Amino acid sequence: MISNEIKICKADPHHVDEIFKISNLSFPISWSKESIKKEIVDNKQAIYLVALKQDKVVGYGGVWVILDEGHITNIAVNPDFRGIGVGSLILDGLIEACKNKDVEHMTLEVRKSNTAAINLYKNFNFIQEGIRKKYYADNGEDALIMWNHYI
Repeated sequence: MISNEIKICKADPHHVDEIFKISNLSFPISWSKESIKKEIVDNKQAIYLVALKQDKVVGYGGVWVILDEGHITNIAVNPDFRGIGVGSLILDGLIEACKNKDVEHMTLEVRKSNTAAINLYKNFNFIQEGIRKKYYADNGEDALIMWNHYI
């Protein structure tokens, strides 16, 4: 079972290079290595988790906690490990971390075309509540705004 092979833990600075690599493999416009490091080290409102398989980062996710809301910044899985539940483990970890900080609502934006991610979020009771027109700078694609008000 995947959960026996994958460990979810708090990201730290020595994970930055592997997170950056996965970000580049996953997003048309990646965050810079410096931005990722700042999020992990300096942003007191951020929680970043990594999925480890034998101490190798195979995925990561982040959330900003602002009052009683969590805003998921990103979830990405190395392409070699997609489709086996790593994203679900990361999202579950982010939700648990938010619950521990008394977060009641979580939100995110996701590309309208990203069916796999949309289905992942739906499995965790996120629902579409809006659209951000031409949200993505690389191609002008719309983003769906999804919420879970009952974490």
